[in-house]
Formats: sequence, C-alpha cells, structure tokens
Amino acid sequence: MIDGVKTKPLQFVPDERGRLMEIIRCDDECFKQFGQVYMTTSYPGVVKAWHCHHLQTDNICCVKGMIKLALYDAREDSPTFGQVDEFFFGEHAPILLTVPPYVYHGWKCISEDESIIISTPTEPYNREQPDEYRLPADSPEIPYDWLLLPGRRNG
Repeated sequence: MIDGVKTKPLQFVPDERGRLMEIIRCDDECFKQFGQVYMTTSYPGVVKAWHCHHLQTDNICCVKGMIKLALYDAREDSPTFGQVDEFFFGEHAPILLTVPPYVYHGWKCISEDESIIISTPTEPYNREQPDEYRLPADSPEIPYDWLLLPGRRNG
C-alpha cells in the first residue's frame, strides 16, 4: 500500500429501525483534524480524476453504490514513489480510505446506479486559493488506465 494511506473497515449496526455506520471519529488513528464534510456523487461509468492536495488529507467513504478508487504516489521522497494502488469499495464493501497530501486520487463509479461519496477532509475548501492540483484522467504522468477491467494490473 502507498505510504501514509490508511483503510478503516466499516461495519453496519442494524436493528429493527434500520442501520447505523460510524465513518470517522476523533479518536480514530486516521483522524488528524476537522475541515469540513461534503457529499459528492458520480454517475455510472463516470471517472472523476486526477487531483491531489498539498495541505489536506482526505478521508473518503462511498455510502451508496460502488467505486473503483485509484491512487498514485507523486511524492519523490516517498518509499512508494510512483506506486499505483486500487481500491473497490462502497455499500457492499464499506471502508474509510485516508489519502495523504501529494497522493493523486480519483474514482470511477462501477455500480449500476449513482454512487454517493462522503468526504471529510482535514481542511475547509478555500475558494480563493484552492488546495487542489488536477491532471486529466488520461494523463501520461500517471501509469493507470481507467478502462482496464477489475483484476488487471495497471502500472
């Protein structure tokens, strides 16, 4: 796994009223600080990639549908520099994924319906000076092909 990336298995607690699932707590190992919480969606087959941050750490959880999330370690001083990792998660495999600064990430909705992603970054979004650095999904700088089928190795 890319250095600094963390996963936290999540569990549903069901009862006769429905389900509850804790996503992130202030006493979790991956918790650094609170910036904001936001929800974003992706339509089936849509790729939202690539971006990274220089200041914030992202905590990402897919609560509806399923996504394929890919990471690329762009940190030249990292022991995993240049490494690509892939995660498949969502309502059928719930996890919280923590992505450190300078690690590019993006995802593709792989479910038949829209996916809903909850993100809890460590910093609030700064509209005047966004901490967001983007590359196109097919950037030659990242050795990853969004069109490959699951189980095939990228990079």
